[in-house]
Amino acid sequence: MADPRGFLKEGRQVAERRPVEERVQDWNEVYPDGIGRALLPIINVQASRCMDCGIPFCHQGCPLGNIIPEWNDLVWRDDWEGAIERLHATNNFPEFTGRLCPAPCETACVLGINQDPVTIKNVEVSIVDRAWADGTVRPQPPEWLSGKTVAVVGSGPAGLAAAQQLTRAGHTVAVYERADKPGGLLRYGIPEFKMEKKHLERRLDQMKREGTIFRSGVEVGTGNLTGDRLRDRYDAVVLAMGSTVPRDLPVPGRELNGIHQAMEFLPQANRVSLGESVEGQIRADGKHVVIIGGGDTGADCLGTSIRQGAASITQLEIMPQPTEERPAGQPWPTYPMIFRVSSAHEEGGERVYAVSTQEFLGDGEGNVRALRLVDVEFVEGRLTEIAGTEREIPADLVLFAMGFVGPEQPGLVEQLGVELDPRGNVARDKGYQSSVPGVFVAGDAGRGQSLIVWAIAEGRSAAAAVDEFLTGATTLPAPIPPTARPLVV
Repeated sequence: MADPRGFLKEGRQVAERRPVEERVQDWNEVYPDGIGRALLPIINVQASRCMDCGIPFCHQGCPLGNIIPEWNDLVWRDDWEGAIERLHATNNFPEFTGRLCPAPCETACVLGINQDPVTIKNVEVSIVDRAWADGTVRPQPPEWLSGKTVAVVGSGPAGLAAAQQLTRAGHTVAVYERADKPGGLLRYGIPEFKMEKKHLERRLDQMKREGTIFRSGVEVGTGNLTGDRLRDRYDAVVLAMGSTVPRDLPVPGRELNGIHQAMEFLPQANRVSLGESVEGQIRADGKHVVIIGGGDTGADCLGTSIRQGAASITQLEIMPQPTEERPAGQPWPTYPMIFRVSSAHEEGGERVYAVSTQEFLGDGEGNVRALRLVDVEFVEGRLTEIAGTEREIPADLVLFAMGFVGPEQPGLVEQLGVELDPRGNVARDKGYQSSVPGVFVAGDAGRGQSLIVWAIAEGRSAAAAVDEFLTGATTLPAPIPPTARPLVV
């Protein structure tokens, strides 16, 4: 595959981001002209670093089962049309994963055992961005219609993947989204500087041209569209509403003004960055911002707060700071918990590790003014407060970015009567079907909060299961075959 000696001759290169002082002044992607175009001058060479390894562990690292060595080879040979065909064979939306996925494929790269791994994610996004520019991404409407109907609830990556696959299989698919526009977290959760919404819009346009129907501004489970009516109207239902119940922090002072969930703050900022107006918008201008949670959502809050002109930003994480090298207990090819620096972290703010919030302090008028923190450490496997380390930090705006605990149960989930697993997710069997016949589950609603690449993989696999349920057989590919899934009901 690719140049047999490429990995010996070339070192790893990645796209250069725009200067910090420039990019924090706008909401555009942090790469000049988009990451794909920024990479094109170096990407053939980077693809040549792919080894002709006997067992490509990158396949195992990628939940979608992307055929990575093959499209690396095609890029090296300058066969871009062949590369996008091979990429689309396993991934409906590489422009999303190429920007947002943390690339577990790269940590599983054989070259990564003792060198820098291949820039798989960069090659991927370059392939699809060039394909869009060349006009080689086209609608693929079905050749015939099955006469079967499917409702997909939720238009995030899992719902979109399931809908596109089922539409192409010939079923009539309607995607329900309670927000005013489809896209789920891809639209209102991911800041523009990480993925400009033009990438989402052109993919939605492709899906509409293929025949997928989108019904936005409709919250299934309220009004006339109850769970029972949905089941009566459609031959199958796919629940892909995500894990949207945020984890809270019930400590003294939680009721103070100025304390919000990240998903209250980010969608408003996204709307404004796209030219919409939001009455009573939560903003960081001139404020001391504290973000509780050290993951990607916290980084999104950080980058957004910087662009809004925060006076200071502190991101808190209860766990110790990760090491820069693989921990001994997380050997290759596993995805290691190491210290990572996102584009937002390059732009400013302070990260504080191994701390816990004891109390939110008010200003006497009902507003938050500070947090009382304490350092923590692991003692016999449990996080324990360290006496004498209590301190206060100023806070005019506190944002919770601590993850999500499951799908919302009131409404549709309760009406359908589906069973839940011990974590509060919708339980499903090895074929992605819930305890209610004809009701399937894909993505975070069944898996729990996870990566975008897992959402797309589950959407594709659930689509194959639905197709088989409706017709008795399926030719749709399933990156996570139903027979390979553990029984979780």
